[in-house]
Amino acid sequence: MSDTALSHKSEPSSQTLTQTRNGLFTPRQRRVWGEYLTAYVMIFPAMILIFFFGIFPVAFALYVSLYKWRLVRTDFRGIGNYLAALDTLVYTLLFLMSIGCLYAAYIFIRRVWRKAAEMEERPWLLAIPAAIYAATIVAFVRWIYLLLPEVLDIADKIRGLEKTRELFTGLLGDAFKAEQVYSAFLLFLALFAASLLLAIIMHTFLKTSDNMNYQTRFSLFWLFGVLGVALLRVTYLEIEAAYNVARETDSDPGIWPQLILITSGLLLLIVAWRLWRSIEHVDSNRGMILRMLAATGLMVGAVLLIIEIPTILASGDQDLWQGLKVTVFFSLGTVPLQLAIALFLAVLLYQKMAGASAFRMIFFLPYVTPVIASAAVFKQLFSNRATSPANAVLTRMGLKPQLWLREPDGLLALIAGHFGIDLPGWAAGPSLALVVIIMLSIWVFVGYNVVIYLAGLANIPKELNEAAEIDGAGKWQVFRHVTFPLLSPTTYFLSLIAIIGTFKAFNTIWIMRDGAALGTADPFSVVIFAEFFEKTRYGYASALAFVLFGIIISLTLINNRIQGSRVFYG
Repeated sequence: MSDTALSHKSEPSSQTLTQTRNGLFTPRQRRVWGEYLTAYVMIFPAMILIFFFGIFPVAFALYVSLYKWRLVRTDFRGIGNYLAALDTLVYTLLFLMSIGCLYAAYIFIRRVWRKAAEMEERPWLLAIPAAIYAATIVAFVRWIYLLLPEVLDIADKIRGLEKTRELFTGLLGDAFKAEQVYSAFLLFLALFAASLLLAIIMHTFLKTSDNMNYQTRFSLFWLFGVLGVALLRVTYLEIEAAYNVARETDSDPGIWPQLILITSGLLLLIVAWRLWRSIEHVDSNRGMILRMLAATGLMVGAVLLIIEIPTILASGDQDLWQGLKVTVFFSLGTVPLQLAIALFLAVLLYQKMAGASAFRMIFFLPYVTPVIASAAVFKQLFSNRATSPANAVLTRMGLKPQLWLREPDGLLALIAGHFGIDLPGWAAGPSLALVVIIMLSIWVFVGYNVVIYLAGLANIPKELNEAAEIDGAGKWQVFRHVTFPLLSPTTYFLSLIAIIGTFKAFNTIWIMRDGAALGTADPFSVVIFAEFFEKTRYGYASALAFVLFGIIISLTLINNRIQGSRVFYG
């Protein structure tokens, strides 16, 4: 046999190579899928924990907020609890949320478009499996939503019966086998199987530079798009129902004027902001002046439209708005002073001074001390008794003793009253009781901030400070132009954590609230606790919790936008 024949016999044909290369599961693809499966198996326990202890409690609280719930679930209220808390502002918030979801869907599809144009690819078929993925998620949420009432109603079904494990297991099985629940579960399973099959097919046959990235963005496009349309539908249905009630009772709901004015004002602000930001890209002086004038005019118009908001805030739950007002006072009084004192002490302790380690420990002790004990001690220090330490200090200074934690009047009003000046209610400032709570919060958290600032100072190269001093900069100039800018990531982190913490503060405030000052020292978190545990209005309290969640998210985004852009990471 010739060498040529042997070589042909020993080497695989080109057709065989092509089949191996284009097969459904080539060795490389099997390795990739094996890596994917291994990774998902490793993170599956963490995903289960996150779902049951993170996502599910939040989703269940949202479910509770849609019902009238006093110890047991009764009537479905929809957004009724939110209307009781925020009145007609709810319609505007729903509308803005729907616009935000639709805008997010637009952002994701625009990113797909840009990447496809950049890579010269056509990934549009991937929108089909992505729609199935999104439908699978929606089907899962629908199944859980239909299952929850069946499970929660078990408590009513076992009343008067002997409570055994077999009875509960049987009723739980019946809940899963309920007609609507079971059909919803079958739909979820079918969509889940279809999504897995489509994922394998698309990954095998549709070759793009980043298949998974395209499918993820398409899925988010479908999810946010469907959610935005659903929120718009809910908004318009609720508005229509409110107008029907208004026609029957011959009253004026006043929804559409407020909705149009406030939404138009916010949209005008967005347009004005984008117009103002575009000025830096204009070369001609004429174009710059025209854009500045147009942006200014839009801002003025937006303010004139949004000025309608105070008339809305006058309605709704007054306890809610009072709690929000107290929370704002608490945050503004705590965060700036807390960070300023901590930065000052950290800079001092960073110097080579005797006993610096001991002072670090002393400053950090209040943070590790049980907060309940600290609150109890402060409550005694600022007691309304004339012999309390705080009143004893005031007496030695020739001032009158104060009620402190029982004083509902504002601090500025008390100071002005000492000089015979009467201030209007809006200028009274935080109550004296809240000022004491602010002092406790500063005392507790300054030590923690000092430690974090010291870590930030340790990461600043000493050569930079030495170079600035060689160039003739003084101590203040070195701190102002070198140290402080390089501490901006630390300041950003501490301010973000502090703001979120003030909006969630509860335990120390609950211990220190007392007497006539109740209400003037109760932040949003205390209002939610009182609604839940004292008034047993579970649905309404859950709605307030989601209002607080929205406020914290909004403040975080605003802080990221304003302060995050000024962070210098070196």
